[in-house]
Amino acid sequence: MKRNNRNAWMRNGWMAIALAAPLLIAGPVRAENPDQVLQLRSTGACAQCDLQGANLQGAHLIGVDLRDANLRGANLQGANLEGADLTGADLTAANLAGAFATNASFEDANLTNANLANITMYHAETAGATLRGINLAGAEITGSNLSVGSD
Repeated sequence: MKRNNRNAWMRNGWMAIALAAPLLIAGPVRAENPDQVLQLRSTGACAQCDLQGANLQGAHLIGVDLRDANLRGANLQGANLEGADLTGADLTAANLAGAFATNASFEDANLTNANLANITMYHAETAGATLRGINLAGAEITGSNLSVGSD
């Protein structure tokens, strides 16, 4: 009887491992809405869109409307965000390294743990933005209430 219990446990144990294995080896989660990524790229208007984890590396997003958009973990590395409206957007852990964000609005945006290394940001609006844990290494920022070093 003990042997039957042991065999049943082994069968069930292996089944649990087999079912869980794909979760353990799965690639990165992609949560963005593909239709909304297409909408952003084609119209430049995507207020309140779900672009979490979207790959927008090097994208030309000049003057886009991303108010209140979910851009958590999005890759905006090297993107041109000149004049973009990101008011109230969630950019938690987003990668904006090397992005160009002159005259962009980040008012009331959440930039917690965002990577802003080497960003070019002239006259950007950042009033009310959450800026905890951001990386500003090599950033070029002027004419904004966000500063690098001391003036």
